[in-house]
Amino acid sequence: MSLGEIGPNAPSLGSTLRAGIAGRCPACHRGKLYSGYLAVAPKCHVCGLDYAFADSGDGPAVFVILITGFVVTGLALIAEVFYTPPYWLHAALWGPLAILLPLVLLRSFKGVLIALQFRHKAEEGKLASE
Repeated sequence: MSLGEIGPNAPSLGSTLRAGIAGRCPACHRGKLYSGYLAVAPKCHVCGLDYAFADSGDGPAVFVILITGFVVTGLALIAEVFYTPPYWLHAALWGPLAILLPLVLLRSFKGVLIALQFRHKAEEGKLASE
């Protein structure tokens, strides 16, 4: 099997994405991935998969920042063009949304990236020995 190739026993992409969004184990899709809000558990309590490989880095945060910025800015512009609300109403609407939306999305995005990392057997890059 070549690098990046997925084996015949790999779970489907859809089930991998659903497991990540739900915060479930990327192997069995039943155990919990998290022990806290964003803290990855040491291992799956159902199948025993060691989560030491799980390092999503800053990837989820970047995606969430970009999506949140697009949604909040787009909605604020639409509201301004069609309704022209006062500035205090803009602040009251878009400030809380800009805080809550990343909190809602971050856990799911991190779970999806960890599940995809497991599915594709992604590892840290290594230099060839000379």
